[in-house]
Amino acid sequence: MKPLDLFAQESSCKKLVEMVRAWAIHYPVTHASAHSSADMELAGAPRFGRDRETYYRDGFDKVYEICWLNVFGAKLVETVGRERMRSTPAHRVEELPDGSVLLVTWPTAADFASEAARTAQARAWVHLRPDLDFDTVMATLRERSAMLAPVEPRFAPDIAALLSRLPEYASLGQRQRRIAELNAYVPPEPEEWLPLNAALPPDVADPKAALEQYAYFAERLIALLHTPVPSVFKMSPESLTDIDFHFWKETFPDTFERHNIDAVAVPAVGAYLGEVLVKHLGGQWLPRKQWMEAQVRVGERVWLPFARAHRYMRSTQSLLDHSLTQLYRVAERHSR
Repeated sequence: MKPLDLFAQESSCKKLVEMVRAWAIHYPVTHASAHSSADMELAGAPRFGRDRETYYRDGFDKVYEICWLNVFGAKLVETVGRERMRSTPAHRVEELPDGSVLLVTWPTAADFASEAARTAQARAWVHLRPDLDFDTVMATLRERSAMLAPVEPRFAPDIAALLSRLPEYASLGQRQRRIAELNAYVPPEPEEWLPLNAALPPDVADPKAALEQYAYFAERLIALLHTPVPSVFKMSPESLTDIDFHFWKETFPDTFERHNIDAVAVPAVGAYLGEVLVKHLGGQWLPRKQWMEAQVRVGERVWLPFARAHRYMRSTQSLLDHSLTQLYRVAERHSR
């Protein structure tokens, strides 16, 4: 069920229960349930620790889990024991015409993880499964509630715009834990810079041609990414974050051949980063024969965008450790 906040009021929950009841009467089922998707993931649904073959063969052949709303088919009711099923301590227990049983553990679905709702869930579960221990079940449910408790994002400021996009790629049950992990993550400070007095002087015979080559490299990145990352045309700081996220999402450095990454992606990314520094921070290229040594002067520092791109493209984790977003924000801070 999602979003759960739609089911914070008992009146809304009752309407859902009545709808499921009517549906189950007209279309009998072996088992049906409504509950938090994230909590069900943590419970191991739908296989509950069984291999695929066993799951498809046996289905929900015993009470592996109690959800907020349950419809237990007639066969399962007989397996458990009809009187035991009917006497379950729960908010609502109703026998349906086909012999199935509708069971609701708690008045509202949205607070399924509260202590009171978990207690009701555990009592119903151990009643239907006398082989289970109440304290053990409660400990399991409390652990799941703790894993689902909302965690406030407090990401490293320089890359908060990037990190804020990552939790949605964790499963629902692991999302809060992922936010906590990212809160604790601090990327290393950029090393791809020199003080202005240590800058390498331009050593190319034709500086204009060198700048045109850098622009060409940057255009190659635009050509590569313009469909999945439309903002790449803008060459803005926000574009850098979009690029970081795209490469991370696609696990780009760990997916494509290393030769092609180093020969094509690294110079394209480095040139694009340098062009953004020039466009938005008033940077100035200091071209070099070896493009890995090329620098962009911003304030009292020179930055090495190609060296950054090389480090950036080492692995998927490197995309976060050495993001384009972070280097730009640090350069911006030192340009003032």
